[in-house]
Amino acid sequence: MSVVGCSRGVGIGLLLILPLAGRVAGAATAAKRPPNIVIILADDLGYGDLSSYGAADLESPHIDALIAQGMRFDSFYANCCVCSPTRAALLTGRYQQLVGVPGVIRTHADNSWGYLDPHTVLLPALLRKAGYQTGMVGKWHLGLAAPNLPNLRGFDYFEGFLGDMMDDYYTHRRHGINYMRRNDQTIDPPGHATDLFTQWACAYIHHATDVGRPFFLYLAYNAPHTPIQPPEKWLKRVRQREPDATPMRAKLVALIEHLDAGIGRVMQALDDTDQTRRTIVFFTSDNGGQLSAGANNGRLRDGKQSMYEGGLRVPAGVRWPGTIQPGTRGLGNWLTMDILPTVCGLAGVPVRHAIDGRSLLPTLLGKSQMAPDRDLYFHRREGGLRYAGLTIEAVRRGDWKLVRNSPFAPFELYNLSDDPLETTDQLAAQPRIYHDLAAALRRQNQRGGAVPWQAPPQASSPANK
Repeated sequence: MSVVGCSRGVGIGLLLILPLAGRVAGAATAAKRPPNIVIILADDLGYGDLSSYGAADLESPHIDALIAQGMRFDSFYANCCVCSPTRAALLTGRYQQLVGVPGVIRTHADNSWGYLDPHTVLLPALLRKAGYQTGMVGKWHLGLAAPNLPNLRGFDYFEGFLGDMMDDYYTHRRHGINYMRRNDQTIDPPGHATDLFTQWACAYIHHATDVGRPFFLYLAYNAPHTPIQPPEKWLKRVRQREPDATPMRAKLVALIEHLDAGIGRVMQALDDTDQTRRTIVFFTSDNGGQLSAGANNGRLRDGKQSMYEGGLRVPAGVRWPGTIQPGTRGLGNWLTMDILPTVCGLAGVPVRHAIDGRSLLPTLLGKSQMAPDRDLYFHRREGGLRYAGLTIEAVRRGDWKLVRNSPFAPFELYNLSDDPLETTDQLAAQPRIYHDLAAALRRQNQRGGAVPWQAPPQASSPANK
């Protein structure tokens, strides 16, 4: 084994343990190897909070270019309207409640609503068996203790934040606890979290390129999640350009533009290492934007935490120069969990266990593909007075969507083709459709109800020890 350390000018040293044998084997098979895979996940980025998706007060040239250089999706859904469930769906290819994460995993057990099934196979474990280097940078949010730590679930390398959110982008604490890690070591680096994650991602790309084997990088930013805390120079720039913006909106725009610049640096790292044409990049968000933080979800109804479209539909794009035709549009309705089977298809990795996601690889490759004929389910369990430990849910079948946005409210039924803004409840006018969709949703909830979602007593977070 060889220890290799090099910051490549990014300002933060990065140590990777790299097998020497991998360099030799990688060099011999480089011409035939499958593509590198990069998944970039923004946190609470609203459907209308990119200039390419209609934001008039915001400049996002790097994300816009990433999407324009490949395929854009206008009807891409996060698996859930909040963080942990969507992340679980992304890495397992399953509906989140079927892997034990129906709600948000938090620092304190009495307010944590998920426990990732230790027996569920995650995407990095699948790719590692196929010879991929597997690295994660950024926000994990799927567990604070063994066995649900990144390095124990398939990632060779992890540098980032274990918890749900940071109380400060500069001090990186949550409830006074430091959850920043490099593999299993607690670290306390200075700097804005977005800058740190960008630097670490760029360094990982450089090191992984040196190894010579294909790599997988899951880059999960915590921006633009609250607290809305952009660097001052970015906020000053927005205030000068958008003098009429409210203070809250100006701060969020600055945080998103700062994020955009970081993603631009990651794309530049691929250019600098001659990996751009060898690398497929997925970009999306874990849920819609938070309206109370100034987010813009376009004309869609509501935002984060909501089962209406503004909480679920997110910007998404996939780039693979030389393979995916630039400026194309992906048709049909797709979910976060569809990324796993797509990536496995790209990597030539068989998936021999049950998953719920469907591969969109033919669509990406420009082949004729009908969108899957399936119901789309959305589910969240949460606590507090607003939810009382109960669930909110929705199901979409074709153009019809049945939604219950509060456990204490009746169902509502919308036709998204005729009424994309969900303004006119059709439940009373369409009783047959309501009963059919309600029955399907009950069956899905029964499937989820069979999966434990609370940690066993011996699995506790640092806050509970």
